[in-house]
Formats: sequence, structure tokens, C-alpha cells
Amino acid sequence: MKSKRQTLVILSPGFPKDRSDTACLPPQQIFVKALKEICPGLNIIVLTFQYPFFAAEYEWHGVKVISIGGKDRGRIYRLVTWIKAWLILKKLHKEHRLIGQLSFWFGECAFVGSRFAKKHHLAHYSWLLGQDARKRNKYFKWIKPKGDELIALSDFVAREVKKNYGVKPLHVIPVGIDTSLFKTTPAKRDVDILGAGALIPLKQYDLFIEAIAYLKEDFPNINAVICGKGPEMQSLISMARAKGVEGNITFKGEVPHKEVLKLMQRSKIFLHPSGYEGFGAVISEALYGGAQVVSSCKPMDKEYRHHFVVKSQGEMNARLLSLLKNKKLDHDPVLMCSIEQIAKNMISLFVD
Repeated sequence: MKSKRQTLVILSPGFPKDRSDTACLPPQQIFVKALKEICPGLNIIVLTFQYPFFAAEYEWHGVKVISIGGKDRGRIYRLVTWIKAWLILKKLHKEHRLIGQLSFWFGECAFVGSRFAKKHHLAHYSWLLGQDARKRNKYFKWIKPKGDELIALSDFVAREVKKNYGVKPLHVIPVGIDTSLFKTTPAKRDVDILGAGALIPLKQYDLFIEAIAYLKEDFPNINAVICGKGPEMQSLISMARAKGVEGNITFKGEVPHKEVLKLMQRSKIFLHPSGYEGFGAVISEALYGGAQVVSSCKPMDKEYRHHFVVKSQGEMNARLLSLLKNKKLDHDPVLMCSIEQIAKNMISLFVD
């Protein structure tokens, strides 16, 4: 009788629809690839609830992906998605030797995954990745997790969970970066300030534009770039026009992940004005890309070279001005976490 394969099931609200879909959750897809590379004998299956917006089974870099295609629809449709997920997990449990389940975010995936794991006595961990640690997450009430079932993305996220829900995640595993994606040859630093992320109110790109308007007084030809799309796009473009910096800021929209990394290696400073950030993979990527990083959030307790945390618009403007005036700005890569080590830390939770 053929023995069942050791299998890890990853539950996620979304996952790339194919290899070219690099803009879909870059940190998570880099993690899954690394996990497959360091554990080539482990069968990894990704069960994705909402995106892609179609139901299918397909292969992605040697990993089987099962897409339910929930399309982010609410009410009865979401319940149907959960039932489908349960039935798929039941089938996988019958066909494979499951070593456990890992849920991305503490949300619907964690809810279905934890329920299934408890029923079948399987290991299950929820990886809290940012906003799921904030107040009013109903899934904490529904799941009632223990600390040893939770993985925090950062020291900051671990503290948020403890503060908001009275339970402290026992594990802290941040996102890592794939250093092989970065060019080894030095790039010309022709971008003064770069930003990258979703153009939503939480990310506070209005502060980015305010900073460029302030800096233009000393640097009339300052060159700034913003990568990302979102509902704030048009209002930000209008704000840039009103502030007289429309010629200084290029809005690139959604850009493939590799192109964002190239831009980081061309940038003097990476500005991340987000008001809340679990970790911010772009921070670690920008640091490794050699950019000086100015952000409003400090994900890890450890201090890192080239990373400056600011608490106000004035402090942000002053730090940016000081960096741009520095003629000997250091652009050596700073590695926060390699993806290989992150994958090893994660798999150690499931195997001895």
C-alpha cells in the first residue's frame, strides 16, 4: 500500500493566480517558495479562499494551489466558501499525512483551520500579519486562541495582540527577503525618495506629498516616486497638483515586485508614512536595496542601521532634509531577515 505523503496545508485569503502574478502578496509568496526549497520532500498545498477569483487547482513553483474563488463576497457566499474549504480539508486529510496547517492572518482562514485542526487533532498556527492584531477582530472571540497557537509578524504585533486581547503570541516570526532578487551591480541613485504600498488612508501618503512639498524649497528638482494603487490615487494626484509638486512625483500605479526592488536600489531614501504596520516587508526590502529608510512605525525592538523612526510630520521633514543634504550617504545593504531563515523557523514548529 502506498504511504501517504507528509503534507503541510497553508490557508490564505489570496494567492498568486500564476507565476506572473508577482504583485499579489509578495512576502507570502516568497515565503512559500523558500519553504518549498528548504523542504523539497515536503508536500505543500495552498488553499486560497477568495483570490484568484476563480475555482481551480493548479501548480505554482512546485506547490499545489487549490483556489475556491470566493471573490470576497459576503453573507451567505462567505459561508459557502467556508463549507467548501472544510470539505477540501477533509479530502486532503484523507489523502495525505498532514503535519499541520498554517493560516495567513487571524481571520476566516484561521477560523476554519483551527476548527478543523481541533476536530482532527492536528497542529495549527495562525500567522498574525498586521491589521488582524488591531481591536475589533471578531475572530479572537470566535476562536479563543492560546498563545502557543499564535505567530506574530513582529514584536509590535505581539504587543498589540497582548494589549487588545489579553493573549501573548508565543512565537515571533517576521517576513524575510529573497536576496537573490536584488541586482548585485551598484545602481545609480537617481530617485531621491521612493514610496511603495496600497494607496489607502491608513498608509498616509498625504504625509509623503507634504514632505515633498517641504523639501522642494531646498531641492527644486527633487525626484520622488510612488508605487501602488488604491482608492486614494486620484485625491493624492490632486493634492500633489495643489501643492505644486506634480512634476516632482511620479505615480507609477501597481508595479511588478521585481521592478519595485530595482527602484529601491535606485533610491536614496525610502519613505514609509503608514500610520499602522505589522512589519512592512517593504522596509526590509528597501534596507537591503541600500536605501535609507524613514518610517512612522518600528516593527522590531532591535535597532537596524539606516532605519529612522519618526513620530510627526515635522520630524519626518527634518530627517529627510538631513539625509538629502548628506553628501556621503551610506547605501550599503542592511539585512534584517533572510527568507531562508524565516522558512526554517516556521517549519521547526511543525517538525522536530
